[in-house]
Amino acid sequence: MKLLLIILDGVGDRENPDLNGMTPLEAAITPGLDYLARRGRLGLMYTVSKGIAPESDAAVFSILGYDPFKIYTGRGPIEALGAGLLVRDEYDLALRCNFATIDEDWRVIDRRVSRSLTTSEAIKLAEDINRGVKLESYPAKFIFKATIGHRGVLVISSLEGRLSDKISNTDPAYTRVEGIGVVETSKEMIVNKCKPLDSSLEALRSAELVNEFTLKSHNLLKKHPINRDRARRKLLEANIILSRDAGNKIPKVKSLTERYGKRFICFAEMPVEVGIARVAGMDIVNIPPPSGRLEDDMRVRLRKLFELINDYDAFYIHIKGPDEPGHDGNAQQKKEVIEAIDKYFIEPLIGSLKLEDYIICIT
Repeated sequence: MKLLLIILDGVGDRENPDLNGMTPLEAAITPGLDYLARRGRLGLMYTVSKGIAPESDAAVFSILGYDPFKIYTGRGPIEALGAGLLVRDEYDLALRCNFATIDEDWRVIDRRVSRSLTTSEAIKLAEDINRGVKLESYPAKFIFKATIGHRGVLVISSLEGRLSDKISNTDPAYTRVEGIGVVETSKEMIVNKCKPLDSSLEALRSAELVNEFTLKSHNLLKKHPINRDRARRKLLEANIILSRDAGNKIPKVKSLTERYGKRFICFAEMPVEVGIARVAGMDIVNIPPPSGRLEDDMRVRLRKLFELINDYDAFYIHIKGPDEPGHDGNAQQKKEVIEAIDKYFIEPLIGSLKLEDYIICIT
């Protein structure tokens, strides 16, 4: 029997007045999901811990059967691994980053540049940051890599002593609980100064390097021709890089194949999920970044799944769709995304499989 683990990223939600008091999932017309729900088993779980709204990486590790409190080393190294960057244990420090928009008082206007920054713009900005910014507070160098849209990853490499992951986020939207990144709901949206979280010299130098990078990259970005052009077009400027979830090593775990004796493959396009798959020893299907046409994106996944269905025992399929409108507070769009996933992925999937030969787990 084969396993299809389908993660609908961010599908859970609260009741919304724009949807007559229903959640986006309740309001969505989903005959495929309804069919499976009527014939399957339903349940609830806390992916990390009760009362914690975790980020994707810790939650997915938990869903895959790993204890994030034991194996987690920060989202930064996972993003770096997924983006194809190396992280040397304790001498490199990796951080997940966002291009964002701030005002003159460093107040955050938009953490994602209103999702209008193109990947090509981000790559050009990253190239110029790598050329134009030098770290001088401690002997170190860095690589900043733009990945998809506003997203990026920073790897700072020490040329002498060790670096520590015991530092705070500059991104005011997230904090750390026992080393795990969680949503910060009560804080004012002003860029944080990175601070050491213990008294070690390694943590102090790491925080200083992050602050130096943040300031110097901001000074470059605010004068960059791309941002001047965006301002002329009445678009938000990508004038700051927010960082979070520092880590100084890649998690080392027993692979899923070793644990369960099954061959696993991952379908994902975002660096964090690709990084998780690499840590867990899965094979990875190259999925193109979101095209903006969800129907086409779902058909690509479905076609690749059917091409490989006989070659593997377990399939981890990560669908990002509902997450972005959820973060943006757009309940109606989230409902429509869920309906499109059901219509163009779930329904044709269950219509093409002999269901008694499969475990289909959707969360």
